[in-house]
Amino acid sequence: MRLKLHQTTYLSRRITRDLITCDFIEARKDKASIEEQVERILDEDILKEQSLDEKVEDILDSQTEEIEYLNADRRQLFWMTKKRLANDFGVILNNEDRFSDIAHKILDYLWEEDYIHFTCSDNQIKNVIFGSLDDFIKGFEKADGEVLAKLKNYKRKLIPGTEDYDLVYHRLYEEELIKRGLI
Repeated sequence: MRLKLHQTTYLSRRITRDLITCDFIEARKDKASIEEQVERILDEDILKEQSLDEKVEDILDSQTEEIEYLNADRRQLFWMTKKRLANDFGVILNNEDRFSDIAHKILDYLWEEDYIHFTCSDNQIKNVIFGSLDDFIKGFEKADGEVLAKLKNYKRKLIPGTEDYDLVYHRLYEEELIKRGLI
């Protein structure tokens, strides 16, 4: 599953919480600054993938006539093109490899910039971060589905895309994530 920008705040809280509560990690800076850096790293990764998606869309848009003439499946062409260009954009498409790469980036940055200190192998820390990412993504779909179901039955009708809808969605989403122990 693809990470989304609105998830990074929650995900960075989860990763930071899991890191700080580990017995073998010593936080050298406050929780908020660690969260901020984790969120920045996650955002950078997502923005790279978004720029790749935009490039693929541009390529497909420029070939629209040929795609229609050949009666080709646009979604399939999108994924084939995305796979081809992924290395050029530095995007890893396999979720497990991607989460591992993000975990390494977070660990390297936090250690090099003296946000954390640890007394074990760096692989153990990477596994904590990877586990946070994996657990969050698995729980996200369930939480998101639950929130969307609540919004359908909400006491007043909310229109998707409006400010009210976004406020209520994020409040319900955060409550659902807390209920599931994801943040």
